[in-house]
Amino acid sequence: MKKTLLTNLSASLLVLLCLAGCNSKTDTPATTDKGETPSAAAEDTLSENVTEKPATDANLAKITLPDGFQISYYAQKVENARSMVLGPDGTLYVGSRDKGNVYALPDKNKDGKVDEVIVLAKGLKMPNGVALRNGALYVAEISRITRYDNIAANLKNPPKPVVVYDKFPTEEHHGWKYIAFGPDDKLYVPVGAPCNICLSKDPVFASITRMNPDGSGLEVFAHGVRNTVGFDWHPTTKELWFTDNGRDLMGDNLPPDELNRAPKKGLHFGYPFCHAGEILDPEFGKGKKCADYVAPVQKLNPHGGTLGMEFYTGTMFPDTYKNQIFLAEHGSWNRTEKIGYRVSLVRTNAQGQSSFVPFASGWLQNGKEWGRPVDVELMPDGSMLISDDMNDAIYRIIYTGKK
Repeated sequence: MKKTLLTNLSASLLVLLCLAGCNSKTDTPATTDKGETPSAAAEDTLSENVTEKPATDANLAKITLPDGFQISYYAQKVENARSMVLGPDGTLYVGSRDKGNVYALPDKNKDGKVDEVIVLAKGLKMPNGVALRNGALYVAEISRITRYDNIAANLKNPPKPVVVYDKFPTEEHHGWKYIAFGPDDKLYVPVGAPCNICLSKDPVFASITRMNPDGSGLEVFAHGVRNTVGFDWHPTTKELWFTDNGRDLMGDNLPPDELNRAPKKGLHFGYPFCHAGEILDPEFGKGKKCADYVAPVQKLNPHGGTLGMEFYTGTMFPDTYKNQIFLAEHGSWNRTEKIGYRVSLVRTNAQGQSSFVPFASGWLQNGKEWGRPVDVELMPDGSMLISDDMNDAIYRIIYTGKK
């Protein structure tokens, strides 16, 4: 397990430094003249037995994978590719954030590469999240959810979208959304905190909400969630698991990002009072106890930008990957030494113990990134797709080794 917590003395010094020099109302990058404490080289988890796999593209040749795995391009020139959802016919739907587009990527001949990149919609307000239900594509913008009916039959001539819900907050800070339908047939929609660290009067902020497919019955399912851009349901227990990005401006190594489990409605995961289950916030933690909130299942890289996640339920990878969690680490934006820019694996056992290891890495080279993984999506054959909003690409990872 990654060692991310400092000693009590070091943590106290970091809190004092943050109180002296950090502005909790802004996401200004951390710098030493503002009281931040630069870290030494980031500690990493022990990886699995890895070798560099050959690839035809110069950048793909830099990706390191466990033995037996290979990576290739599934699609290129998908501008600002973000969250993904796969249709029953094999068409991949992809949202974006800054570009404002929603894409359809068909692969009719099933050769492991898309036939074309179709722009379904453009000019939208950060349409990050996409979900499918009964042939309809749901798209999440900042303040609304829209629906495109019978989308697979109309890729070149999409229908006029139906507004499902349009009363979400309009704040852009953490306003882009990942969405998915749960086992209860409800649409789960997070609403991030409108700040780095703050306590909002509106309880919909810093939460995961859910609603009926027609937009009715909106309710808060989970509280105290700063910003999740990825979640999935356990294949066996059907419990919701989600990533959460830790606050900024507490130093390079505090707090960790989180992987959380929500077995029922109404739980509170700490924000803005407590981070990672044991770090009281220097501003909002006064008079609070971390024991009053749900601790994460696994602490992740601090400022790693952990976004999409998915349980592996395919059969292509070795059995040791069954029902384990793949995470996309988008990468740090304000850390003295960059971290993330990879896909990682969280393994859990029957005793509830977990470990956190790299799976695919190499998008960060000598402190310079050439790609930023955002989301993961499984294919029917058990291969795995990874979106990259910096390299405008979708990658495909397959396993060809011995099981």
